[in-house]
Amino acid sequence: MMKFYVRTAAALAVASTVLAFTGQSHATVFAAWQVANVPFGDTLNARKYPSGESQKQAAYPNGTVLQMTGKCTGGINLLDIAGQPHWKQEQKIRYRWCEIWHDPAQNGHFVTGWVYGKYITPR
Repeated sequence: MMKFYVRTAAALAVASTVLAFTGQSHATVFAAWQVANVPFGDTLNARKYPSGESQKQAAYPNGTVLQMTGKCTGGINLLDIAGQPHWKQEQKIRYRWCEIWHDPAQNGHFVTGWVYGKYITPR
């Protein structure tokens, strides 16, 4: 019986650690969209804030899969429109900025950034 309690306590400790870690995350990734419609030879800039004047964090070519947090400017949530046809989802965010969760320096340090909706499409 003692082994059961020790195992249960250990499992609870691991679960609470996992919950604490995920609670510290600043973004919840729920959808994968990809870069599309960027002119030939160009890339989509990911920016620190939702503005074309904001600091550039990274650049992604067409076809790159992005991890979306779901949050877009104008109060649009990608989860709320996920069941709609792709063309309709694209239309809703075309002139909005949408938040991504990415690793711009490719060093394991993930941060949020923003991409312009005109250049992303649901996967």
